[in-house]
Amino acid sequence: MKRLIFATGNMGKMREIREIMDGSGYEIMSMKEAGVDPDIVEDGRTFEENAMIKARAVHALLPEAIVLADDSGLEVDALGGEPGIYSARYLGEDTPYSVKNNNIIERLEGVPDEKRTARFVCAIAAVLPDGTEKCVRETVEGRIGYEEKGEHGFGYDPIFYVPELGCTTAEIPELEKNKISHRGKALRKMRSELFD
Repeated sequence: MKRLIFATGNMGKMREIREIMDGSGYEIMSMKEAGVDPDIVEDGRTFEENAMIKARAVHALLPEAIVLADDSGLEVDALGGEPGIYSARYLGEDTPYSVKNNNIIERLEGVPDEKRTARFVCAIAAVLPDGTEKCVRETVEGRIGYEEKGEHGFGYDPIFYVPELGCTTAEIPELEKNKISHRGKALRKMRSELFD
């Protein structure tokens, strides 16, 4: 069976990917399940560049497969787009998200609602067996809340408030979140680029 490899070790991401790519006719695996774990230096300046660096690195080891990789993060307008591409490494690689979230809330002290705009960004890159490269980008717009709320999700979800939903993305059950999430939207867009 033809393989579609996603350059991640994150099983939460893999669940979402399998759900969205279901019925594509490909066996969907993480890079670890495919037996590769390259040391990848993400030194791009954009989400797209970092996603492509990961996809190319894994494709070099598995050239017969379609390889997908994503790079995603949070952009806060009042902080000049921070943490941006450094979202995972913000305040240090192993810093708990509760510390990162509280740092962002503190830095926005006194900033009114309408200036607390932010977005989750996800870029997904693909390298095909013939070397063709594709990249898509999707976002979810919202605002930074005043405190952490919600038990679902991970990372910055507890402080990311979506006005249309009246709650944070951590207050939405996972299946619901996949329908509106930046990664869910980007995966569906990539699926249509690849298979429709």
